[in-house]
Amino acid sequence: MNVYNRMQVLCDWAQYDLCDYIAPVKESSSNLPGIYNATANGCKIPLFKVLMSNKCVNNCKYCINQAKRNFTRLELTPKEIAKIFLDYYNNSHVNGLFLSSGIVKNIDETMENLIEVVKLLRKDYGYDDYIHLKVIPGASKDSIKRAMELSNRVSINIEASTSDGLHEISPNKSYQKDILRRFKWINNLGKKNKKLAPSGVTTQYIIGANDESDEDVLKSVSNLYKKMNLKRSYYSPFEAIAGTELENKENCDRARSNRLYQGDALIHDYNFDINELNFDNNGILKKEDPKIAAAKMRDIFPVDINSGSFKELIRVPGIGLKSAKRIIDIRKNKPFKSINQLKELGVVTNRAQTYIKISGNYQSTLKL
Repeated sequence: MNVYNRMQVLCDWAQYDLCDYIAPVKESSSNLPGIYNATANGCKIPLFKVLMSNKCVNNCKYCINQAKRNFTRLELTPKEIAKIFLDYYNNSHVNGLFLSSGIVKNIDETMENLIEVVKLLRKDYGYDDYIHLKVIPGASKDSIKRAMELSNRVSINIEASTSDGLHEISPNKSYQKDILRRFKWINNLGKKNKKLAPSGVTTQYIIGANDESDEDVLKSVSNLYKKMNLKRSYYSPFEAIAGTELENKENCDRARSNRLYQGDALIHDYNFDINELNFDNNGILKKEDPKIAAAKMRDIFPVDINSGSFKELIRVPGIGLKSAKRIIDIRKNKPFKSINQLKELGVVTNRAQTYIKISGNYQSTLKL
């Protein structure tokens, strides 16, 4: 199989490593494989996204690359990936690279090959734009440091929120040694040298492949945000793949992963505590907007727009971070008198009205 055909297959299989909230959509006027849009500062950034190899010695039960699965195994050399990417980049098809791989023979050799791609681009070809490199669980501290020296962003897939949960789906990996220890190394290296992977570290959970609850997952990611300086997390809904050990397991409802993204935003961006979120008896987020579900549990409402603190305002459904800041800035000089003034600031007033007062007056007769 020639280089281009191998690349097509490995680009298609790279979809399982997420680098954006929304499921990646190929967008290219020339129908080139491997182009996916990531989002940065509200802008779409086209990335070349590829697996170095779909060969893997691990037997993660959900994974398309599972060692026990019978299919054609392919790989690209570091030079082949570097040349393909530079052709895309020089022709303005992409603005960056997202590179990951299965474990071909062993972890060390795979990491060396991944780093070699980045080294070729940086040192030999003078490429200085965006690179996101996927770190293999169990990688050495030295290889992680070299990856961070050459990459803008690194990531390591945590997959599960507990040791038992990981063993259930990825029995070859140690939760504490192969993953959490690597997070600590990445965090400590980043603290010592801000130039290492300046865009930070991300991770990815597989949702619905094991018996973990939403509460388990969000407790785990909350801990990573607080202790490991995690930039963001991705939630991949489990999809059964023929030939894997979980081929007969029910697929995860995408609505569940979407609610996890919403719950994640409340924790990461709005500084919600995990105890503020509303879970059912099984630890699953209620089937409504998590911010509304959380508001129904709180006794701080209604919040007066003209006196409520920033922390109280951002807990009002329909009021975001920017609109809360603008409310506080505006009311310093002139108090709000009507809900229409809030609408002009971008507040989603049909959500907010139940939970606010303006100058002591309720804005809705709806019951909380």
